[in-house]
Amino acid sequence: MIKVSVLGYGTVGSGVVQILRENAELITKKAGQGIEVKSVLDLRDFPEDPVQELIVHDFEEIKNDDEVQIVVETMGGLHPAYEFVKASLESGKSVCTSNKALVAAYGPELLAVAQEKNVNFLFEASVGGGIPIIRPLKVSLAPEEILEISGILNGTTNYILTEMTDKGADFDSVLKEAQDKGYAEKDPTADIEGHDACRKIAILTSLAYGKQLDFEDIYTEGITKITDRDINYAKKLGAKVKIFGSSKKAGDKVSAMVAPKLIMPSHPLYSVDGVFNAILVKGNMVGDVMFYGQGAGKLATASAVVSDVIDESKHVNVNMKTLWDAEKLALMPLSEASSKFFVRVHGSREEVEKKVKNAFGAVTPVDAGYNDEFGFVTEEITEGAYEKAANEVSVINKIRFEG
Repeated sequence: MIKVSVLGYGTVGSGVVQILRENAELITKKAGQGIEVKSVLDLRDFPEDPVQELIVHDFEEIKNDDEVQIVVETMGGLHPAYEFVKASLESGKSVCTSNKALVAAYGPELLAVAQEKNVNFLFEASVGGGIPIIRPLKVSLAPEEILEISGILNGTTNYILTEMTDKGADFDSVLKEAQDKGYAEKDPTADIEGHDACRKIAILTSLAYGKQLDFEDIYTEGITKITDRDINYAKKLGAKVKIFGSSKKAGDKVSAMVAPKLIMPSHPLYSVDGVFNAILVKGNMVGDVMFYGQGAGKLATASAVVSDVIDESKHVNVNMKTLWDAEKLALMPLSEASSKFFVRVHGSREEVEKKVKNAFGAVTPVDAGYNDEFGFVTEEITEGAYEKAANEVSVINKIRFEG
């Protein structure tokens, strides 16, 4: 019998306990032995919940409990999650976590401790919620040279953009609706400014290339500047606005970015709407592989955590090596990355078209019926060239365009 302790009885932690109890018979068959929750760490008490008999308030009880072989961290945040996870590994316990902030910041260090102690540190639920992506990237795609990863990695922002597209609503109204429905946090900054997606693409890229990509080094742009006019222009182009976390091999370097993009119906992720997420991985042999599903939610995320618990229970005292070194990944300067750009500038077409062409060269005008501005699509140019040209005109907004 494998004994498990859960750190944090919030949304995901309570889901982990529920799955381990309700699917106990199935999990026992797949793990080859029973898996039982021995204790749950939380500052609170839960007198109306059967879990109360398992509640402990002091992490030292778990760290010093020799019966506990696996610790599940679902507290979130960096501290004290980092200290608790490191201490658990150092005391010879395997750890699995759903904490993307922790994994993005301390992944290589915690993996090294796990290897030294011959235990495991797994984090399937840290990216994509219930979508299997970490294990396939490490195992199923192990023979591949990963050329590109591109994903809709945040359900909140995808929901907001979908609603703006389908209903013609403005950003603020849809954000409030998303909060009312529980799709967005009271403080939605991490989602709408792209920070959540940034940590996720940092983790995926680090795993793909085996070296550390700090999320702070990734250019990150959220969706707060997207307006109903941008959506209308997108419709004129037959496109949709989506926010992507993406990384791409560029010679001996990697380019990485989080930003909104315009994509056409031919794009594999065009139909990924609402709160759903999808991740597209391009390998040099297998080609395109797509992973799709619920990127968040109590039981979807908890299911991914429990998959790690089962894996760790089958590898007691056997470290499953993960290639992710602390050495920094070489990033291509943002100025050298290139794409097409959809751009809106102040002034009617008659007033500014000549100035736009002088700045950007050949462009394709897009008429969405607005007389006070001019929308157009550039040829493929570098980010550096775009910035230089944008200084010559009065830009309202720009969105990178894959089409």
